[in-house]
Amino acid sequence: MYSKTNLGAGQLSPRRKHVMATAGIAVVLGLGGLGIWASLAPNTYAGSAAGCVNVTVASSTGGATLHYCGATARSFCRTQFAAPATDQLAVHARPQCRLAGLAPKP
Repeated sequence: MYSKTNLGAGQLSPRRKHVMATAGIAVVLGLGGLGIWASLAPNTYAGSAAGCVNVTVASSTGGATLHYCGATARSFCRTQFAAPATDQLAVHARPQCRLAGLAPKP
């Protein structure tokens, strides 16, 4: 009577149970390691410095990070300082250009 409600009872051998337990532990350890790595890994786009500019702007998908280094960063900052004060990208980019040391000379 109870065998119909307990389908598969006794079908897992001790070896299969061991394999299932090992696979489960491996998955849990893998996900835990991934979580620890994600929380401790350095963020390369954290801030602007040393000639690299990082600007977070609104986009159609919610937000985007603009990342420029070297000559591209200098050109980007030159363009943003030449833009009108009402340009939203320029408003957000100018402080980041100053942090990167790419502000125009007074």
